[in-house]
Amino acid sequence: MTKAALSQTHALSVTHRSVLVIAIPMTLAYLSTPLLGVVDTAVIGHLGNAALLGGIAVGSVIFDLVFATFSFLRSGTTGLTAQALGANDQSEIKATFLRALIIAAAAGLAVILLQRPFLSIGLNFLGGSPDVQSATQRYFDIRIYSAPFLLANYAILGWFLGLGRAGTGLLLQLFLNGLNIGLSVLLVVLAGWSIEGVAVATVLSEAAATLLGLIMILLSVRGTRWPSFKVVFDRRLLMRMMAVNRDIMIRSFSLLFAFAFFTARSAEQGDTMLAANAILQKFFIVGGYFLDGIATAAEQLAGRAIGARSRIAFEKTIRLTAMWSFLLAGALAVVFFIFGPALFDLMTVSANVREIGRIYLPWAAMTPVFGVLAFQMDGIFIGATWSKDMRNMMLLSLAVFIAAYYSLFPLLQNHGLWLSLEIFLGLRGISLTVICRRRTDQFFAVA
Repeated sequence: MTKAALSQTHALSVTHRSVLVIAIPMTLAYLSTPLLGVVDTAVIGHLGNAALLGGIAVGSVIFDLVFATFSFLRSGTTGLTAQALGANDQSEIKATFLRALIIAAAAGLAVILLQRPFLSIGLNFLGGSPDVQSATQRYFDIRIYSAPFLLANYAILGWFLGLGRAGTGLLLQLFLNGLNIGLSVLLVVLAGWSIEGVAVATVLSEAAATLLGLIMILLSVRGTRWPSFKVVFDRRLLMRMMAVNRDIMIRSFSLLFAFAFFTARSAEQGDTMLAANAILQKFFIVGGYFLDGIATAAEQLAGRAIGARSRIAFEKTIRLTAMWSFLLAGALAVVFFIFGPALFDLMTVSANVREIGRIYLPWAAMTPVFGVLAFQMDGIFIGATWSKDMRNMMLLSLAVFIAAYYSLFPLLQNHGLWLSLEIFLGLRGISLTVICRRRTDQFFAVA
């Protein structure tokens, strides 16, 4: 091994601190996102028009589905940037960002051009009264123009996370969400705008966050050369990025489908069961924000280790992120078991929903434990860009989830639905853990 390689391997030390210095800021960043939804709902609720509340709810779901398609721009950019950093390839670090930004711009333009089909499909699928659909369209027609900026922000955040600059990522997310909240309050509550005010606030805040992110990137690379057009559009590397992004997109869609399937099967059991399961799902979503922080640390550290060809650092990343993930998952389960009934009561005043919710609360409380390996392994596989395995195991787990539901629900009813979900989460994590050992041996044997 050369002196440079030895120096690079020595410099890449994975410690508890290096995990937490990424995990803690990103957990805070992820937790700031639902606060924005709460404020938007509150300012529209201030107007006292139920149709406007329905419009922003339906519109938000449509955008969540559309933009979830492109969430790979964040995670894929993180993994590829981290690998370039581990390899100490300064040109490729910058080229990775430029490729991601180009994809973000093209995808954002495509979303704007296809806005009519997106809106039509969304409204037909989600329904709502004529007043709700009218409000949704008013919101959608403005917010759609945030698409290029939102997708650029995915790429910017992913790039900074790939460099291990989670503090910068937290700053950008707090700026984005804080500005959005402030503008929503200003335009709707103080200026007297309607649902259009919330949409304009989103467009302006996404644009401002993009500008801030680009300025911070230019400052961070000032005095260095940008890669040439030929390097940025290198066919092999561009196709590699597209393949990784494709696999992550399929994985994300499959995950969305699994939760949509869970919701649809809940709805078939009646409004009370649907309401109870929907509230209990929030427990898992909140737990996911915490586990995502550790997963983001796994992405960056695993990517750096792959780029540096350091098996020691890679395996230590797996051990430390697994330890912190299991500790956090266990703590979340305890919190949900102890405080779950009180938290559930805060979310509904319906006695029937509360009664049903208490019956199935143990299942929701255990979702962080069943899902912990899936979150952690997703981070490892994204960092290593072993995206094909992650995609395939997601599709396998989804098939098992659906099969388990049709086998267990007739016997156990809603317990069977929840057990099927736990099987889905657990199988994803276990299958990826098994594959991870084989992929590690293969990669570092060649390296």
